[in-house]
Amino acid sequence: MSVRLYLPRDAAALACGADKVAKALAAAAPGVPLIRNGSRGMLWLEPLLEVEYHGVRYGFGPVSAADVAGLVSAGILEDPAEVSHPLAIGIVAQHPFMAAQQRLTFARCGVIDPLSLDDYIEHGGYKGLERAMKLAPADIVAEVTKSGLRGRGGAGFPTGIKWKTVLDAEASQKYIVCNADEGDSGTFADRMIIEGDPFQLIEGMTIAGIAVGATRGYVYIRSEYPHAIATLTEAIHKARRLGFLGPKVYGSAHAFELEVRAGAGAYVCGEETALLESIEGKRGVVRAKPPLPAHKGLFGKPTIINNVLSLTAVPHIMAAGAEYYANYGMGRSRGTMPIQIAGNVKHGGLFEVAFGITLGELVEKIGGGTASGRPVRAVQIGGPLGAYFPPALFDTPFDYEAFTAKGGLIGHGGIVVFDDTVDMAKMARFAFDFCSIESCGKCTPCRIGSTRGKETIDRIVAGIDVEANIALVEDLSQTMKLGSLCALGGFTPYPVLSALTHFPEDFRRTAPAVAAE
Repeated sequence: MSVRLYLPRDAAALACGADKVAKALAAAAPGVPLIRNGSRGMLWLEPLLEVEYHGVRYGFGPVSAADVAGLVSAGILEDPAEVSHPLAIGIVAQHPFMAAQQRLTFARCGVIDPLSLDDYIEHGGYKGLERAMKLAPADIVAEVTKSGLRGRGGAGFPTGIKWKTVLDAEASQKYIVCNADEGDSGTFADRMIIEGDPFQLIEGMTIAGIAVGATRGYVYIRSEYPHAIATLTEAIHKARRLGFLGPKVYGSAHAFELEVRAGAGAYVCGEETALLESIEGKRGVVRAKPPLPAHKGLFGKPTIINNVLSLTAVPHIMAAGAEYYANYGMGRSRGTMPIQIAGNVKHGGLFEVAFGITLGELVEKIGGGTASGRPVRAVQIGGPLGAYFPPALFDTPFDYEAFTAKGGLIGHGGIVVFDDTVDMAKMARFAFDFCSIESCGKCTPCRIGSTRGKETIDRIVAGIDVEANIALVEDLSQTMKLGSLCALGGFTPYPVLSALTHFPEDFRRTAPAVAAE
């Protein structure tokens, strides 16, 4: 038989019943190879069954266990190209959602067996490390700098500058820390890449270690991601056993070790200094800066802290060269961005594309509009602390500077869609409430300001001194933005002020009538 079956082991597919489908396939197609791959990112089609026939992958989804017998009877094991079935989507790579992408970081995700090092290498893995081994540390850092890579987890700080600072620091020990504490609503790219292509993260962190002279790395990952933790842990064991980690990486004189540390569910530990405190076994509380982690980070030593998506871009930069990577994108936003489309949207999923695509294209064309069929009213970009954009701003290109100019943030690249039934005053209140719950409590603007902000929104919604209280919220937001120690308090004003600016009618309501005594 000349076919192979692929079914995701990704958490999203598992939540949709992928394991039950796998059992049904084992019963209906005994002896047919079944590879548990990562997700392609077309989440509305999960579980997505792929049938490889003469090297071409044909998709069927979303498949339930009850569909398996019918699919086998229809002939997917003989010639899937000829199968006419309601779940057939044709050649997966030619699906409009996939064909419109420019996949670099996610090129292997959904294609390979995530825990097969042979698969990883066969599909271009470790070419970046191989090239890095031939360069001086300063040249590796220069290559990353020339690529234009910026942090994919928050403010978009240039990665090369951070690496150069750690390279130049004098210390007996340096560290590489990967921030995989993916806590933003509507984001799942970190989880997907760790579950679907974990060796890429290992390779990126190893290159970073060689570049700056760090011999140890930590991946800080949220405990809510048990499948990602298990996959990455197993991949680290395999990489170490086969010589890609340890005292002589890739047979060289370079040493690099890697360890997974699980967080305890605190959103504030996504902030880099609170994350360091947590790794050290302390309560996750934000540190005042300076000193910067690049000078005095983990255990007081110079430390690189990068997001998963930043570190997984590094192998591609090193393998193909800085110029190749920098040719994607626009302005100062170079390369590609794995954008996560979620919320009330027809085609939610992971869409990787060069910077420059407009927000409207992502929501209406790629996402297909709302799942409810109602008009889009608002889109939040950058997690729970991101700004709300109305359709009037859908011509905004996905670019760090363009979003900043419109009062927004790209953040981790998450997009959450809302239809015209959303109450934006409630969403503004939620931002304050979220901040008050997740605050580490160290600084007053975040700890107290968020609670006072929530109370003030309640008064506005109740119709009490509306204009005065709106002015108070605006003033409070500026205080939080300028006075908070970290982005939790500093970014909370983005959703609040954008809701006030673009949806003022939701705040200026008619006060409820007072019953006569």
